[in-house]
Amino acid sequence: MSQPKKIAFAEKLLKPREIEELYRTLSEVMPGRTPTAKGPKKQPNPFRSCVSCMLSAQSRDANTAAASQALFALADTPEGILALSDEDVAAAIKPCGLYNMKTRNLKKMCAFVVDELKGDIPATREGLMTIPGIGRKCADIVMSFTFGEDVIAVDTHVHRVSNRTGLAQGKTEAHTATSLEERSPKWALRDGHFWLLQFGKKVCTSRAPKCPDCPVNHICKAYAATG
Repeated sequence: MSQPKKIAFAEKLLKPREIEELYRTLSEVMPGRTPTAKGPKKQPNPFRSCVSCMLSAQSRDANTAAASQALFALADTPEGILALSDEDVAAAIKPCGLYNMKTRNLKKMCAFVVDELKGDIPATREGLMTIPGIGRKCADIVMSFTFGEDVIAVDTHVHRVSNRTGLAQGKTEAHTATSLEERSPKWALRDGHFWLLQFGKKVCTSRAPKCPDCPVNHICKAYAATG
């Protein structure tokens, strides 16, 4: 079978036994959560994690890290950021792009945390998503990496792998996250994000996925559809 340049999303979903097999296989061939893992945003507290995640929209990880570092060198609390001028915030976060819009959104986030939450970041998905600028993906990242909850945060890689293999289904990352949570076994929730993310970067890539050498190609719905 010739390798397609790009595999479309699957139209059918994996069966429960196939889901178990996929996770078991990925748990054996992917590094998973390492002892030094600090999460994609590498921030030490929930507020900073929320800010960094918000800044990451349409930004490369290296640019997000540079913007976060520059901002937190000026202020790393909601009160401190509110005290900064818009010009100073925009200059600090410029590496992550869309800095004027993100400055406005960041100020709204900080004001909400101070006025409505009294400085306390909620430890639940529902609570986190009440914060302006925090959607399902950011909420799950904070829950997983800051609060240690067993949830699979869905980014572009996890979204692609889940829909392509038939593990889950959703037109958006948020829809995929809901489907993935419903269909994944509980034992896979802790490290599932890492397995799927690593698999998406190394094997199930966006363009020219390594299908012939894929360890789960025998159950992948999209790959089966190419034959």
